[in-house]
Amino acid sequence: MNSENHALSNTVAVIPAYNEERFIASVVFLTRQFAATVIVVDDGSTDHTAYLAEEAGAHVITIEHGGKAAALSAGFHYAMGLNPLVVVTLDGDAQHDPADIPLVVAPILDGSADVVVGSRFLNRQSQIPIWRQVGQHALTYVTNTVSGVSLTDSQSGFRAFSPHALKNLRLRSEHLSVESEMQFEIRSHALKVCEVGISVQYLDKMKRNPIRHGLQVLDTILGIISRKHPLLVFALPGVLLACIGLTTEWVVLRTIDVRHILLMGHAIYGGFLLLAGLVLVITGVILHSLESIVARIRQEVATNPRHASASDSSSSLQGGSPL
Repeated sequence: MNSENHALSNTVAVIPAYNEERFIASVVFLTRQFAATVIVVDDGSTDHTAYLAEEAGAHVITIEHGGKAAALSAGFHYAMGLNPLVVVTLDGDAQHDPADIPLVVAPILDGSADVVVGSRFLNRQSQIPIWRQVGQHALTYVTNTVSGVSLTDSQSGFRAFSPHALKNLRLRSEHLSVESEMQFEIRSHALKVCEVGISVQYLDKMKRNPIRHGLQVLDTILGIISRKHPLLVFALPGVLLACIGLTTEWVVLRTIDVRHILLMGHAIYGGFLLLAGLVLVITGVILHSLESIVARIRQEVATNPRHASASDSSSSLQGGSPL
Protein backbone atom coordinates (compact mmCIF):
# COMPACT_ATOMS: atom_id res chain seq x y z
CA MET A 1 0.00 0.00 0.00
CA ASN A 2 1.53 3.34 -1.02
CA SER A 3 1.62 6.32 1.33
CA GLU A 4 -1.32 8.09 -0.37
CA ASN A 5 -3.60 5.08 -0.01
CA HIS A 6 -2.42 4.59 3.57
CA ALA A 7 -3.31 8.19 4.40
CA LEU A 8 -6.71 7.80 2.73
CA SER A 9 -7.48 4.66 4.69
CA ASN A 10 -6.74 6.47 7.96
CA THR A 11 -8.59 9.73 7.25
CA VAL A 12 -12.03 10.28 8.77
CA ALA A 13 -14.26 13.18 7.71
CA VAL A 14 -16.82 14.73 10.06
CA ILE A 15 -19.57 16.88 8.55
CA PRO A 16 -22.00 18.68 10.89
CA ALA A 17 -25.25 19.37 9.09
CA TYR A 18 -28.56 21.06 9.77
CA ASN A 19 -31.21 21.11 7.04
CA GLU A 20 -28.70 20.59 4.22
CA GLU A 21 -30.76 18.26 2.00
CA ARG A 22 -29.93 20.35 -1.06
CA PHE A 23 -26.19 19.65 -0.91
CA ILE A 24 -25.41 16.91 1.61
CA ALA A 25 -25.53 13.94 -0.77
CA SER A 26 -23.06 15.46 -3.22
CA VAL A 27 -20.79 16.62 -0.40
CA VAL A 28 -20.70 13.11 1.08
CA PHE A 29 -20.15 11.48 -2.30
CA LEU A 30 -17.21 13.75 -3.14
CA THR A 31 -15.74 13.52 0.36
CA ARG A 32 -15.71 9.71 0.21
CA GLN A 33 -13.11 9.97 -2.55
CA PHE A 34 -10.65 11.50 -0.08
CA ALA A 35 -11.57 9.86 3.24
CA ALA A 36 -12.07 6.26 4.24
CA THR A 37 -15.04 7.11 6.46
CA VAL A 38 -17.47 10.00 6.27
CA ILE A 39 -19.50 10.83 9.37
CA VAL A 40 -22.46 13.17 9.06
CA VAL A 41 -23.81 14.52 12.34
CA ASP A 42 -27.42 15.49 11.75
CA ASP A 43 -28.11 18.27 14.23
CA GLY A 44 -31.86 17.74 14.50
CA SER A 45 -32.69 18.53 10.87
CA THR A 46 -36.34 18.76 9.90
CA ASP A 47 -35.73 17.85 6.25
CA HIS A 48 -34.20 14.77 4.55
CA THR A 49 -30.58 15.51 5.44
CA ALA A 50 -30.02 12.30 7.42
CA TYR A 51 -31.65 10.05 4.82
CA LEU A 52 -29.76 11.53 1.88
CA ALA A 53 -26.43 11.46 3.73
CA GLU A 54 -26.89 7.78 4.56
CA GLU A 55 -27.90 6.95 0.99
CA ALA A 56 -24.73 8.67 -0.21
CA GLY A 57 -22.63 6.38 1.98
CA ALA A 58 -22.10 8.31 5.20
CA HIS A 59 -22.33 7.04 8.74
CA VAL A 60 -25.09 9.22 10.20
CA ILE A 61 -25.31 10.29 13.82
CA THR A 62 -28.49 12.11 14.82
CA ILE A 63 -28.54 14.44 17.82
CA GLU A 64 -31.03 16.93 19.14
CA HIS A 65 -30.57 20.47 17.87
CA GLY A 66 -27.62 21.33 20.13
CA GLY A 67 -25.51 23.51 17.89
CA LYS A 68 -22.30 23.04 15.93
CA ALA A 69 -20.09 22.41 18.98
CA ALA A 70 -22.33 19.55 20.11
CA ALA A 71 -22.41 18.13 16.59
CA LEU A 72 -18.62 18.26 16.24
CA SER A 73 -18.10 16.73 19.68
CA ALA A 74 -20.37 13.82 18.77
CA GLY A 75 -18.60 13.36 15.45
CA PHE A 76 -15.14 13.52 17.04
CA HIS A 77 -16.11 10.95 19.66
CA TYR A 78 -17.31 8.53 16.98
CA ALA A 79 -14.28 9.20 14.79
CA MET A 80 -11.78 8.55 17.58
CA GLY A 81 -13.23 5.06 17.96
CA LEU A 82 -11.98 4.33 14.44
CA ASN A 83 -8.33 5.05 15.39
CA PRO A 84 -7.70 7.55 12.57
CA LEU A 85 -4.43 9.25 11.73
CA VAL A 86 -6.31 12.44 11.00
CA VAL A 87 -9.86 13.78 11.29
CA VAL A 88 -11.02 16.47 8.88
CA THR A 89 -14.13 18.64 9.20
CA LEU A 90 -15.98 20.49 6.48
CA ASP A 91 -19.39 22.10 6.10
CA GLY A 92 -22.38 20.35 4.58
CA ASP A 93 -23.50 23.26 2.38
CA ALA A 94 -20.96 22.59 -0.42
CA GLN A 95 -19.02 25.71 0.53
CA HIS A 96 -15.81 23.66 0.77
CA ASP A 97 -14.23 21.58 -1.98
CA PRO A 98 -13.51 18.02 -0.77
CA ALA A 99 -10.69 17.89 -3.32
CA ASP A 100 -8.77 20.17 -0.92
CA ILE A 101 -8.80 17.47 1.80
CA PRO A 102 -5.34 16.05 0.93
CA LEU A 103 -3.93 19.57 1.15
CA VAL A 104 -5.57 20.26 4.52
CA VAL A 105 -4.58 16.94 6.15
CA ALA A 106 -0.98 16.90 4.86
CA PRO A 107 0.58 18.87 7.78
CA ILE A 108 -1.07 16.45 10.23
CA LEU A 109 0.21 13.39 8.41
CA ASP A 110 3.77 14.68 8.22
CA GLY A 111 3.74 15.59 11.92
CA SER A 112 4.26 19.33 11.48
CA ALA A 113 0.90 20.36 13.01
CA ASP A 114 -1.79 19.24 15.45
CA VAL A 115 -4.47 21.47 13.92
CA VAL A 116 -4.71 22.73 10.34
CA VAL A 117 -7.10 25.51 9.34
CA GLY A 118 -8.22 25.84 5.73
CA SER A 119 -8.10 29.59 5.15
CA ARG A 120 -10.26 31.37 2.60
CA PHE A 121 -7.98 34.41 2.77
CA LEU A 122 -4.53 32.81 2.54
CA ASN A 123 -3.42 33.08 -1.08
CA ARG A 124 -7.08 33.69 -1.83
CA GLN A 125 -8.35 31.50 -4.64
CA SER A 126 -12.06 32.37 -4.61
CA GLN A 127 -14.44 35.27 -5.08
CA ILE A 128 -15.72 36.17 -1.61
CA PRO A 129 -18.45 38.80 -1.17
CA ILE A 130 -17.15 42.04 0.33
CA TRP A 131 -19.60 41.99 3.23
CA ARG A 132 -18.40 38.49 4.15
CA GLN A 133 -14.78 39.61 4.04
CA VAL A 134 -15.42 42.59 6.31
CA GLY A 135 -17.31 40.52 8.88
CA GLN A 136 -14.87 37.61 8.86
CA HIS A 137 -11.81 39.85 9.13
CA ALA A 138 -13.38 41.71 12.06
CA LEU A 139 -14.14 38.49 13.94
CA THR A 140 -10.68 37.14 13.12
CA TYR A 141 -9.02 40.28 14.46
CA VAL A 142 -10.92 40.08 17.76
CA THR A 143 -10.35 36.33 18.14
CA ASN A 144 -6.64 36.61 17.34
CA THR A 145 -6.15 39.49 19.77
CA VAL A 146 -7.76 37.88 22.79
CA SER A 147 -6.76 34.23 22.16
CA GLY A 148 -3.10 34.84 21.45
CA VAL A 149 -3.23 32.59 18.36
CA SER A 150 -2.87 34.35 15.01
CA LEU A 151 -4.83 33.06 12.00
CA THR A 152 -6.03 34.64 8.77
CA ASP A 153 -9.43 32.92 8.95
CA SER A 154 -10.64 32.22 12.48
CA GLN A 155 -14.14 31.20 11.35
CA SER A 156 -13.27 28.52 8.78
CA GLY A 157 -15.02 25.19 9.29
CA PHE A 158 -12.62 23.32 7.00
CA ARG A 159 -10.06 21.94 9.46
CA ALA A 160 -7.93 18.89 10.20
CA PHE A 161 -7.02 17.49 13.61
CA SER A 162 -4.54 14.97 14.91
CA PRO A 163 -5.74 12.44 17.52
CA HIS A 164 -3.59 14.30 20.06
CA ALA A 165 -5.48 17.52 19.37
CA LEU A 166 -8.90 15.87 19.64
CA LYS A 167 -8.01 14.36 23.01
CA ASN A 168 -7.39 17.87 24.33
CA LEU A 169 -10.15 19.92 22.72
CA ARG A 170 -13.13 20.66 24.98
CA LEU A 171 -15.91 22.42 23.09
CA ARG A 172 -18.65 24.11 25.09
CA SER A 173 -19.86 26.98 22.93
CA GLU A 174 -23.26 27.23 21.29
CA HIS A 175 -24.35 28.59 17.93
CA LEU A 176 -21.56 28.93 15.31
CA SER A 177 -18.81 30.29 17.55
CA VAL A 178 -17.03 26.97 18.03
CA GLU A 179 -14.17 27.92 15.70
CA SER A 180 -13.25 30.91 17.88
CA GLU A 181 -13.36 28.69 20.95
CA MET A 182 -10.90 26.32 19.29
CA GLN A 183 -8.26 29.07 19.17
CA PHE A 184 -8.38 29.39 22.94
CA GLU A 185 -8.12 25.62 23.30
CA ILE A 186 -5.16 25.56 20.91
CA ARG A 187 -3.39 28.13 23.08
CA SER A 188 -4.30 26.42 26.36
CA HIS A 189 -2.91 23.05 25.27
CA ALA A 190 0.05 24.41 23.29
CA LEU A 191 -1.09 22.67 20.10
CA LYS A 192 0.81 23.28 16.88
CA VAL A 193 -1.41 25.03 14.33
CA CYS A 194 -0.90 26.09 10.73
CA GLU A 195 -3.02 27.26 7.80
CA VAL A 196 -3.32 26.23 4.16
CA GLY A 197 -5.16 28.11 1.43
CA ILE A 198 -8.46 26.62 0.26
CA SER A 199 -11.10 27.51 -2.32
CA VAL A 200 -14.72 28.17 -1.42
CA GLN A 201 -18.01 28.71 -3.20
CA TYR A 202 -21.29 30.18 -2.00
CA LEU A 203 -24.16 28.41 -3.71
CA ASP A 204 -26.93 29.30 -1.29
CA LYS A 205 -28.07 32.44 0.45
CA MET A 206 -26.88 32.94 4.01
CA LYS A 207 -29.19 31.17 6.45
CA ARG A 208 -28.38 33.32 9.44
CA ASN A 209 -28.35 37.05 10.10
CA PRO A 210 -24.65 38.04 9.85
CA ILE A 211 -24.99 40.72 12.55
CA ARG A 212 -26.58 38.26 14.95
CA HIS A 213 -23.91 35.69 14.12
CA GLY A 214 -21.16 38.22 14.82
CA LEU A 215 -22.69 39.18 18.16
CA GLN A 216 -22.98 35.51 19.13
CA VAL A 217 -19.29 34.97 18.37
CA LEU A 218 -18.34 38.06 20.40
CA ASP A 219 -20.53 36.85 23.28
CA THR A 220 -18.75 33.50 23.22
CA ILE A 221 -15.33 35.17 23.16
CA LEU A 222 -16.22 37.32 26.18
CA GLY A 223 -17.52 34.24 28.00
CA ILE A 224 -14.31 32.32 27.32
CA ILE A 225 -12.16 35.25 28.48
CA SER A 226 -14.12 35.56 31.71
CA ARG A 227 -13.75 31.82 32.33
CA LYS A 228 -10.06 31.57 31.50
CA HIS A 229 -8.90 34.98 32.80
CA PRO A 230 -11.20 35.90 35.71
CA LEU A 231 -8.57 38.09 37.38
CA LEU A 232 -8.39 40.23 34.26
CA VAL A 233 -12.15 40.38 33.69
CA PHE A 234 -13.37 40.70 37.29
CA ALA A 235 -10.54 41.47 39.74
CA LEU A 236 -8.81 44.23 37.77
CA PRO A 237 -12.01 46.27 37.16
CA GLY A 238 -12.89 45.59 40.79
CA VAL A 239 -9.63 47.10 41.99
CA LEU A 240 -10.23 50.17 39.82
CA LEU A 241 -13.78 50.61 41.12
CA ALA A 242 -12.61 50.17 44.71
CA CYS A 243 -9.91 52.80 44.20
CA ILE A 244 -12.45 55.25 42.78
CA GLY A 245 -14.76 54.51 45.70
CA LEU A 246 -12.01 55.04 48.28
CA THR A 247 -11.00 58.29 46.60
CA THR A 248 -14.61 59.50 46.65
CA GLU A 249 -14.99 58.61 50.33
CA TRP A 250 -11.72 60.39 51.12
CA VAL A 251 -13.12 63.54 49.44
CA VAL A 252 -16.29 63.21 51.53
CA LEU A 253 -14.30 62.88 54.77
CA ARG A 254 -11.99 65.73 53.79
CA THR A 255 -14.98 67.97 53.07
CA ILE A 256 -16.49 67.15 56.46
CA ASP A 257 -13.20 67.95 58.17
CA VAL A 258 -12.57 71.23 56.36
CA ARG A 259 -16.01 72.62 55.54
CA HIS A 260 -18.15 70.63 58.01
CA ILE A 261 -20.46 69.61 55.16
CA LEU A 262 -21.62 66.08 54.42
CA LEU A 263 -21.76 65.34 50.70
CA MET A 264 -24.45 62.70 50.99
CA GLY A 265 -24.63 61.87 47.29
CA HIS A 266 -20.88 61.47 47.03
CA ALA A 267 -20.83 59.32 50.16
CA ILE A 268 -23.47 56.94 48.77
CA TYR A 269 -21.84 56.86 45.34
CA GLY A 270 -18.39 56.15 46.81
CA GLY A 271 -19.73 53.44 49.10
CA PHE A 272 -21.49 51.74 46.21
CA LEU A 273 -18.34 51.77 44.07
CA LEU A 274 -16.23 50.45 46.94
CA LEU A 275 -18.67 47.61 47.65
CA ALA A 276 -19.03 46.70 43.96
CA GLY A 277 -15.26 46.71 43.56
CA LEU A 278 -14.74 44.37 46.51
CA VAL A 279 -17.40 41.99 45.18
CA LEU A 280 -15.71 41.88 41.77
CA VAL A 281 -12.28 41.28 43.32
CA ILE A 282 -13.58 38.43 45.47
CA THR A 283 -15.42 36.94 42.49
CA GLY A 284 -12.29 37.09 40.34
CA VAL A 285 -10.13 35.45 43.01
CA ILE A 286 -12.64 32.64 43.57
CA LEU A 287 -13.09 31.95 39.86
CA HIS A 288 -9.31 32.02 39.33
CA SER A 289 -8.84 29.48 42.12
CA LEU A 290 -11.53 27.20 40.67
CA GLU A 291 -10.03 27.44 37.17
CA SER A 292 -6.59 26.56 38.56
CA ILE A 293 -7.99 23.53 40.38
CA VAL A 294 -9.83 22.31 37.26
CA ALA A 295 -6.71 22.81 35.11
CA ARG A 296 -4.59 20.84 37.59
CA ILE A 297 -7.12 17.98 37.68
CA ARG A 298 -7.23 17.86 33.88
CA GLN A 299 -3.44 17.76 33.72
CA GLU A 300 -3.26 14.92 36.24
CA VAL A 301 -5.92 12.95 34.36
CA ALA A 302 -4.14 13.53 31.04
CA THR A 303 -0.74 12.45 32.38
CA ASN A 304 -1.96 9.51 34.45
CA PRO A 305 -5.52 8.48 33.49
CA ARG A 306 -5.25 5.04 35.08
CA HIS A 307 -4.25 6.49 38.43
CA ALA A 308 -7.08 9.01 38.21
CA SER A 309 -9.61 6.25 37.46
CA ALA A 310 -8.31 4.17 40.33
CA SER A 311 -8.53 7.14 42.69
CA ASP A 312 -12.10 7.84 41.60
CA SER A 313 -13.08 4.22 42.14
CA SER A 314 -11.44 4.21 45.57
CA SER A 315 -13.29 7.36 46.55
CA SER A 316 -16.58 5.85 45.44
CA LEU A 317 -15.97 2.67 47.43
CA GLN A 318 -15.24 4.74 50.54
CA GLY A 319 -18.51 6.60 50.20
CA GLY A 320 -17.02 9.72 48.67
CA SER A 321 -17.84 11.22 45.31
CA PRO A 322 -15.20 11.87 42.69
CA LEU A 323 -14.56 15.44 41.60
